[in-house]
This record gives sequence, structure tokens and C-alpha cells, in this order.
Amino acid sequence: MTSSAEPPGAARAGDPLGGRHGFEPHHAAIGDRLNWLRAGVLGANDGLVSTAGLVIGVAAASAGRGAILTAGIAGLTAGAVSMALGEYVSVSTQRDTERALIAKESRELDEQPDDEFHELVAIYREKGLSPDTARRVAEELTASDPLAAHLEVELGIDRESLSSPISAAVSSAISFSIGALIPIAASLIAWNRILCVLLAVAAGLVVTGFVSATLGDADRRKAMTRVLCGGVIAMGITYGVGRLLGTTGLG
Repeated sequence: MTSSAEPPGAARAGDPLGGRHGFEPHHAAIGDRLNWLRAGVLGANDGLVSTAGLVIGVAAASAGRGAILTAGIAGLTAGAVSMALGEYVSVSTQRDTERALIAKESRELDEQPDDEFHELVAIYREKGLSPDTARRVAEELTASDPLAAHLEVELGIDRESLSSPISAAVSSAISFSIGALIPIAASLIAWNRILCVLLAVAAGLVVTGFVSATLGDADRRKAMTRVLCGGVIAMGITYGVGRLLGTTGLG
């Protein structure tokens, strides 16, 4: 007697994956979005720590509200510009490299199509597919879009979604500025400015540590402790330098 129930994972007609994965989102696209979001969180963290250190250092050397605010705004501006420029240069270099690799792969496909096909088969063999399956997969991908197949398997590049240097620069500047605004706003409170900045930044660091750990599926407590301790150490060092300069009158 034959059962009509399909075994788990059985392939359906036209669906070699058994119908289980046909509507899953593209993992590379998800990874790209998570990387951008994580970069934004880390940019905010940089803005928090660097600007807080600057504000606390100036506050320790001078109690003047104007001097503290000026230092904070100057730190925000310089940091945001520096972060934006750094991201623009870095992503532009990456994009140029990816374009060069795409052109090289396209040229090799035009000049040596057979060699490239056998290379694709060999890659799938190395991934654990049988010789027949590896050849069949390579044939189907080559018939559809050979360049896309080689770029994805060999280089991990999607030519339709190359990173944008301008987007990277803008997002980096915005995330840094958001983080920097927290210690600047806290420094405007008349009561014990240094303590207010310390508490506000500590809260911000806990949040960024939690979010970054959540995005990376890491230990949240460890991540929050790490960024909080690092931020407190940085602010402690700048406070000490500020006190030293204020005492000696070098500022």
C-alpha cells in the first residue's frame, strides 16, 4: 500500500527545493541591510563617545557654558564631516574594485566561456554537489545569466546592488550627529553638567550596545557592558586631561 503523503522536504514539480524556500527573502540583501543598520548604530556610538569626551574635557577645564557648547558643536561638525568623508572614500574604493572585477569576469566569459563553465562546475563540486548535479546547476545558471552566476559564486558580488558612496557618507554623518547631540544637549543642563553628560551618554551607550548585539545575534549583556566600559574610560581620560589643563592654566 502506497501512502499519498509526501515525505518531509520532498520536491514538488518545478520546485527543486521542496517548496520550502521559494518565498524566502534574499539572504545577501538582508545581510546588506543589517550591515548598514549596524554601521549606523556604531556611527551613533562614535558620536556619543567622542563628543562626550570633548564636552567633558572642556567642562573639566572651564565651567563656561559657551565654551562647552562651542566645543560640542565643533566636535559634532568635525566628526560628522570626517566620518562622511571616510565612508565616501572607503565605499568608493570598494565600488571601483567591484566594477573592475565585474569587467574582468565579463571579459573572461567572452574570451574563455568553456573554462569559465568548468570553473563554475568545480565550485559547486567543492560545495558538496555531485558531479551531475553540479553540472546541471551550472548549465541552468549559465543559460539564465552567466555573469551573475559567476559574480555571486566566485566573488559574492551582486552587480544590481553595489554600495552607494553618497548614501554611505550621508548615513554615516547623520548617525554620528544623532549620537553627538546627546552629550551636547545634556551639557546645556545647568545642574552638574559633567554628571548629566555622563548619565546621558551611559544611557545612549547601553542602547547602542543592545541594538548592535541584537542585530548580530550576540550576547546583549556582554555587548552593553563592553561599550559602556569603553565609553566611561574615554570620558574619564578626557576629564583628567581637562582638569590638568584647567589647573595648570594651559587652556
